Amino acid sequence: MSWFNYYGLAIVAIILIPNFVYAIKHKESFKNYYSNKFIEVLEQVGRYGCIALMIFNIPYTYFNFWFGSSLIIYLTVNGVLLIAYLVSWIVLWNSNGKVKALLLSVLPSAIFIFSGVILASIPLIVFSVIFTVNHIVLSCKNAVIDK
Repeated sequence: MSWFNYYGLAIVAIILIPNFVYAIKHKESFKNYYSNKFIEVLEQVGRYGCIALMIFNIPYTYFNFWFGSSLIIYLTVNGVLLIAYLVSWIVLWNSNGKVKALLLSVLPSAIFIFSGVILASIPLIVFSVIFTVNHIVLSCKNAVIDK
């Protein structure tokens, strides 16, 4: 794989599409009940770092696929996680509870962490851990309890 990861671009696009559609249709649902600027900044740093490093491979910071058939495993596992993510969006579209917050936080986090490990990308692993911890905390704290 070269410096540009087409598969990573497709994965990021698939993750972002339901987020954009939901943001357009449910502008009012993005109210923050929990405010912690430090966690919010770390989440954004992690998010944009993950997005950039899923698409661009920085030379000498990643070791590419490190065993045979890694590409097949990379595409299969990420495909399953993406399908679970999209199904979660569809099923929980009108929900605002902790289940939705957890699923829609854990699944993209798992994609980022798995991609970092399978690509042996040290920066992607670091940014994905930063994103995962802070994204799950913010999502769960902001979740409205389902009735």
